[in-house]
Amino acid sequence: MTTRIDTRLADLKAQGRAAFVTFLMAGDPDPATSLAIIKALPQAGADIIEIGMPFTDPMADGPAIQAAGLRALKGGMTLHKTLDLVRGFRNDDDTTPIVLMGYYNPIYIYGVAAFLADARQAGVDGLIIVDLPPEEDEELCLPAMKAGLNFIRLATPTTDDKRLPAVLANTSGFVYYVSITGITGSASANAAQVGEAVARIKRHTPLPVCVGFGIRTPEAARDIARAADGTVVGTALVEALAKSLDAEGRATPSTVKAVADLTASLAQGVHGPAQAAE
Repeated sequence: MTTRIDTRLADLKAQGRAAFVTFLMAGDPDPATSLAIIKALPQAGADIIEIGMPFTDPMADGPAIQAAGLRALKGGMTLHKTLDLVRGFRNDDDTTPIVLMGYYNPIYIYGVAAFLADARQAGVDGLIIVDLPPEEDEELCLPAMKAGLNFIRLATPTTDDKRLPAVLANTSGFVYYVSITGITGSASANAAQVGEAVARIKRHTPLPVCVGFGIRTPEAARDIARAADGTVVGTALVEALAKSLDAEGRATPSTVKAVADLTASLAQGVHGPAQAAE
């Protein structure tokens, strides 16, 4: 079954372009503003949108994304409302791929079968669940793939050649390479090291490899795009959102624009050279 992710990445590859993947937390700072931001992303240059599912114990996330999750939860965001957010986005956009990223606990509580049915109906294309290893594929990965969703796995600098085949076994859509060891937003990605890592992963799989963690500037986004099939930016966008809020953490008239403007700037880093050459 071909998903929007498969189609989008194949189209970009045919154009000789890397994908620009954005991450933002569902419901941050409130559901209405969150939907407005996500709707603005494709026009600003996002090729694939990752949406975080707010959770109280986000072990892989740095302070900025943890704070975003807490703002969303404080604003009443739930997994049901996250799917409503996707439905709202799909009212105007039926082509941009949507990936939900987060942790297994909220899905387990929702009920796997019900969640997968509702996610598919809402217009979700893929899942990244950071705390489910390949040994637990029967929990969610295999049912998700059966339901027609991509299950995107993380590979890291510590994923060696012995472990990599297990990580890749049931991965689909793309491989998400975590460019640094540690939590989101904690260091900067090194393009040369990333290039070597991407080449190593590609020896094991034909899937596209998108790289995230530690990418904050258009220049860094451009350098990673040259080394991989896609560049993922999350923390920098979440920080731009946070800086636009008022003293009480509420959205201001500049919130949507702040995120859209940074998205456009980063997208130019990823896409710029290829577009200039056309």
